[in-house]
Amino acid sequence: MNTLTAAKLVAARELRVKLHDKTFVFSMLSLLFFAVAAGVLPALLNGGPVTVATADTTVAATLAHNKEFKPLKVADDAAAEQKVRDGAAAAAVIAGPEVLAMRETPKDLVQALSVSPHTRLLDPNAVNQTLAFLVPYAIAFVFFSTNLLFGMQIAQSVTEEKQSRIVEILVASVPVRALLAGKVAAMTLLSLCQITLLGIVALTGARFAGVDTGALHLLEPAIGWFLPFYAIGFVMLATLWAAVGALAGQQQDLQGTSLPVQLTVMAPFILVIALRSHVAAIRFMAYFPLSAPVAMPVRLFGGHAAWWEPVAALLILAATAALMLLLGSRLYEGSLLRTNGRTSWATAWKSRTAF
Repeated sequence: MNTLTAAKLVAARELRVKLHDKTFVFSMLSLLFFAVAAGVLPALLNGGPVTVATADTTVAATLAHNKEFKPLKVADDAAAEQKVRDGAAAAAVIAGPEVLAMRETPKDLVQALSVSPHTRLLDPNAVNQTLAFLVPYAIAFVFFSTNLLFGMQIAQSVTEEKQSRIVEILVASVPVRALLAGKVAAMTLLSLCQITLLGIVALTGARFAGVDTGALHLLEPAIGWFLPFYAIGFVMLATLWAAVGALAGQQQDLQGTSLPVQLTVMAPFILVIALRSHVAAIRFMAYFPLSAPVAMPVRLFGGHAAWWEPVAALLILAATAALMLLLGSRLYEGSLLRTNGRTSWATAWKSRTAF
């Protein structure tokens, strides 16, 4: 049996096992629920009366009788404009009369006024503040949670086979590299299918919830680019997950051996959320391989990336993934058949065996 055929057999076995795993099915349904919530919540959170800043007492009195609006009395027109820029008000009515808004004309407000005011958009390219938080959070959370979920499953599977010594039977039948390739291929396929489904559900939910077309125009390329970034990013880390599973002598060791990889997956989630408003930091993270799968889609959603930037970042990520595959496979091969306890990274690297 050649390596490719053996890898296909291993991948098919892994797929069958996972698709019959109730825990896996439950986790997938949970993530789908999260995707729906991410698409629908912005519309729900934006519900209720629309806050309108104005210094005009007559306008404030008119709006006070309309349940769709909540007038916010300010000292002057400059203060009203600042409330809109700060996000404290969705719109403002100033002398003229003139209606101010950030990126979309508030048609209901224009119709509610007794005159036909001029409308001025302060920032036509501004992103809804709720979406500006939820989209980066959703992208970072999905990358973190699915990598942790599928990665730990790879590691646990390797450790279980090693602890039960089934691996000794397996490597007598198939090459070690085929065993590794089959596991990585199966989990990559499963996770990518799940991410694709999440993206479709999220976009469908956003359309159903009535998210404005401008936001969808930014959201669609962000999710579209997230898929290849996620796939290559997962492959980059998958062999490391298999390696830390092989380093562990038993399941109790896995938490310690997998900690470096867990931190590697967790870091982009924390940093992108914490630094999402820092343009320079997000630009750097969009090219740094460990954070690029999260940061570049976030930049695309913010409209800050040129057409060539995701291509360049994806090439850098692919080159890094190739290096990580070499590193992970060497550690995996050097520790898989060491069943006398936990193996150190240095020992696994030095004792690589040719299979």
